[in-house]
Amino acid sequence: MLIELTDIAREYVVGGETVRALAGVTVHVGKGEWVAIVGQSGSGKSTLMNVIGCLDTPTRGTYRLNGHDVARLSDDELADIRNREIGFIFQNFQLLPRETALANVELPLVYRGVPARERRARAVAALEQVKLANRMTHKPTELSGGQRQRVAIARALAAEPSLLLADEPTGNLDSATGEDIVRLFEQLHGQGHTIVLVTHEPKLAARCPRAVRLSDGRVVGDGPGAQVAFGDPRP
Repeated sequence: MLIELTDIAREYVVGGETVRALAGVTVHVGKGEWVAIVGQSGSGKSTLMNVIGCLDTPTRGTYRLNGHDVARLSDDELADIRNREIGFIFQNFQLLPRETALANVELPLVYRGVPARERRARAVAALEQVKLANRMTHKPTELSGGQRQRVAIARALAAEPSLLLADEPTGNLDSATGEDIVRLFEQLHGQGHTIVLVTHEPKLAARCPRAVRLSDGRVVGDGPGAQVAFGDPRP
C-alpha cells in the first residue's frame, strides 16, 4: 500500500475556537491507483491534500507514505520525502517565469543533487513524454495554459516520484484544454503512475476510476468515480 491514512484528524484554533478540518479520515491508496478527492469548499479536501503531500501534519491519526511513518519525521526529513516521493501539480502551475520549460523541469532534480547530464536527460525525456519536445526553450509567457500545465506535469514526472499529487489541475484551463490534460492523466495512469487528484468538480472526479468524497472533514463516499463523485453516500 502506497498511502495509508488511518483516523486522520486535523484541528486548528482560530480566534479561540477549534476548527475541525478533518475528523477521522481513513483512506488507503495502492500503487498504480488513480483516485480523486472530491468535495465542496470547506469539506476538508485541501487539508487532506496537504497531509498527503507532507505539507501539514495531522493532530491525530497515522500516515504512512511508501512505508515511511510521516508523523515521526523531522522537518528536514519531511522535505526530503516531499522531494523524493511526491510530484506536485498545481492549479496555477508554479513555474519560474524567467526560466525555460526545460530549466523548470530540471529544478526538483537540482535540489536532489542529480548530476547535470542526468538531470538534463531526464528533463528532456519528461517533456517529450508530455508532447512538448518542440517547446523546451520557451518560457512560461510564451506558452499556452495547457502547455504550462504540461510543463508542470513534466516537472513532476522528471523526479520519478512514487505519487503524482494534483491540486485542481484543470482549474485554470478552458474546457477543451482541460480535457487534453485529463487525457494525459489517463495515459499516465495507464503507464502505472499513482495519481491522487484533488478537485471540487464532480465531472472530473467521475473520470477517475475511484473517488473519495469528503463532507465536513469526513469520508462520506469511497468507490467508483462515476458513482461517488456526484454524492452517492454509500462507502
